[in-house]
Amino acid sequence: MKWREMIEPLVRPVLQSWWRLTRGATLGVRAIVEREDGHIVLVLHTYIPGWHLPGGGVEAGESAEFSVGRELEEEAGVELTGPVDLIGIYANHRHFRGDHVLVYRARSWRDCCPDNEGEIERVEWFDPCNPPEGTSPGTLRRLAEIYGGAGKSENW
Repeated sequence: MKWREMIEPLVRPVLQSWWRLTRGATLGVRAIVEREDGHIVLVLHTYIPGWHLPGGGVEAGESAEFSVGRELEEEAGVELTGPVDLIGIYANHRHFRGDHVLVYRARSWRDCCPDNEGEIERVEWFDPCNPPEGTSPGTLRRLAEIYGGAGKSENW
């Protein structure tokens, strides 16, 4: 086992807490990536439970669209080949008072090699109307809004 793989699960929660405490607001991005058969990609992280839309934090100096492209490549092995559509902006105040998540839809992409360095346990494609057991509540709400006709919420 690599040194990073052993220490990262211990250090990551501390660094995430420090990062959030030192900022007044944080911005995250997630993406719904659709295949031709209508299936979407979900990821299973090594450090939080449940299946999630791929994504992560917008880093200093990055645009949100650049960040979503970077996160898709890193986490899901998906390289954008065209523009993404902004689906919505959601408040994630339950976990951090100043956190917001932008959700995009990606339809133009190609496979690439992921570079998730132990962050992602699994990457799989699912029918968005039948997500796997253990899908995170925020992901379930977005899928219900986009594919199931549920009313849109402003909360993650």
